[in-house]
Amino acid sequence: MTVTNRLITSPLVEKLKTKYGYPLATRLLRADELLFLNYGYEEDPPMALPLAESDEPNRFCIQQYHRVATQANLTGKEVLEVGCGHGGGASYLMRTLQPDSYTGLDLNQAGIDFCRKRHNLPRLRFVQGDAENLPFADQSFDAVINVESSHCYPTFSRFLAEVARVLRPGGHFLYTDLRHRISIPEWEATLADAPMRLTAEEAINGEVLRAMEKNSQQWLDLIDRRVPALLHGLARAQTGVQGGKTYRGLQSGELSYRMYCFAKPSGGVPDASPTG
Repeated sequence: MTVTNRLITSPLVEKLKTKYGYPLATRLLRADELLFLNYGYEEDPPMALPLAESDEPNRFCIQQYHRVATQANLTGKEVLEVGCGHGGGASYLMRTLQPDSYTGLDLNQAGIDFCRKRHNLPRLRFVQGDAENLPFADQSFDAVINVESSHCYPTFSRFLAEVARVLRPGGHFLYTDLRHRISIPEWEATLADAPMRLTAEEAINGEVLRAMEKNSQQWLDLIDRRVPALLHGLARAQTGVQGGKTYRGLQSGELSYRMYCFAKPSGGVPDASPTG
């Protein structure tokens, strides 16, 4: 599978991959060794985010979560993460940014089962559910976080509508993901039509590539230990291995990785122009 078809396959293929592929990865790679599924983030000079010793092995993935989430103040807020994976980001943000509550949602029931056993923190909960049909009432959350997950959603516009629905007025959508070059116009148009106001946008290919370079050996070691030899090539292509297809796509510009912050208007018609 190439980088190109990884990110622009049909809605049915993406849905099947999400429904069956991620549960297989949860069991195959052992979730206790893979708390994060994102590629990571590192600045130049290094971000040097202070971390607990137990968090240090996941530094670059954590830095991406931190950078995305701190686009808004989450202290005392009710937060939803859509596409929480194995819950590493949810645990870190709950422990460090002090939201009042944090809900992690994912379609992968095996991943949710793992999260419930592994991340036992007060006011942190995990729910199985569909990003395009969020099982929450209108205006339930002050912030929605989505990290490197939306490219798997068959109907991205439906997800954005659901985010706006569950956000309270004045709430924030804190978002990062990647797309193939030929998909970018549609991505941009869909984001421009979202019923929220864009407040920040940043291209972060360089920061993600630095994280991939620093994390590459860790990925290779995990693949060698947990993935059957027949699948090593596929695993290296789909993970953040330096020189792999995803790495080369980001390096060449065939893939674009971006970070966004949106705000739901407190009232009236949303203003689509960015303010920062």
